[in-house]
Amino acid sequence: MKADHKNIIVTGGGNGVGRQLVLELLARGAVVIAVDKSQAALNETILISGNNSRLYTHTVDISNREEVTAFTSEAVLKYRNIDGLINCAGIIQPFINLDELDLAAIDRVMNVNFYGTLYMTKSFLPYLKIRPEAHLVNISSMGGFLPVPGQGIYGASKAAVKVMTEALHSELSNTAVKVTVVFPGGVATDIKVNSDIKGSKSVTEDIRAKKMLSPELAAKQIIEAMEKNRFQVFIGKDCRIMNVLYRLRPESAMKLIQKVMAANSH
Repeated sequence: MKADHKNIIVTGGGNGVGRQLVLELLARGAVVIAVDKSQAALNETILISGNNSRLYTHTVDISNREEVTAFTSEAVLKYRNIDGLINCAGIIQPFINLDELDLAAIDRVMNVNFYGTLYMTKSFLPYLKIRPEAHLVNISSMGGFLPVPGQGIYGASKAAVKVMTEALHSELSNTAVKVTVVFPGGVATDIKVNSDIKGSKSVTEDIRAKKMLSPELAAKQIIEAMEKNRFQVFIGKDCRIMNVLYRLRPESAMKLIQKVMAANSH
């Protein structure tokens, strides 16, 4: 599905990759409905877009089922046709082991990453299915197939997104709705800051961010994957390498990521 002249919803549109997805879609001629929990973040996206007349914003807490239901009704009434949905909004957990992680933090990560994606997907699927062509893109993570120490619950939430999306790919195979699941590796965003992780530095202050994939390039690859109807997309060299290694030698891959995480903690 080409983005041009399509109405496409993007969650997490106020920051990071979500914002860049909004800008990339606008550049390709789409009407973009950007969703975020923060109106201030959405206002910044509007400003960066040059107040683009094809950009609309809505403040929605995707982890709140009632808010998602209300937004769905509003969006269908206002925009009539919904051709695409890109579920990009997500947060990480504090970098601590599972036995040290409190239940409130676990609930928060699962509610945003998995249930938020589930609520948006289930709520908009009936409207995607009546379009001549439509596309659903769900953002999982490298952590969704490769266990990362200190991010076990984040990984579990993204693994749930992975399996749900892959099931949808089969379930919707006889419909006009195409499905893509995306696995980004390290991307230079402020997800730590936006996830309220204490002591986190902005990407502008973090020297390691220079080695990561830029949000702009990640967004471009995601939209290209949608337009080419790719099923699975591995974003970033680190993700592609670890995907191959984990398939061939899972324990070796886990030891490597554990070593990398330990080195980065110092």
